[in-house]
Amino acid sequence: QVQLVESGGGLVQAGDSLRLSCVASGRPFNTFAMGWFRQAPGKERDSVAAINWSGSSTYYADSVKGRFTISRDSAKNTVYLQMNSLKLEDTAVYYCAADNWGTGSPREYDYDYWGQGTQVTVSS
Repeated sequence: QVQLVESGGGLVQAGDSLRLSCVASGRPFNTFAMGWFRQAPGKERDSVAAINWSGSSTYYADSVKGRFTISRDSAKNTVYLQMNSLKLEDTAVYYCAADNWGTGSPREYDYDYWGQGTQVTVSS
């Protein structure tokens, strides 16, 4: 079993930055592609960013390209989401997910394990 624990969410103002972290445990970290998803109130959960097992390939949703950066630190079993120039529309619960032997897919159904989510609220 794999456990994913997100942290780093909070209340910020538009234009600010936040860094989300997700610590994985239970299986070797470098066997997983990792993804970040988000769900705003009343909306479906959408892909934000993903990274393959080695960190050599990344994916970003168009809405966050140039503002968000996904990275991973295998020594710490952690994946990060650096979020800069935050906008009101970035407000959502952000979820970390792990895809066993995956390539860094934006598809929710490819992911095998999910964290509990962390709230990000951007105010004007």
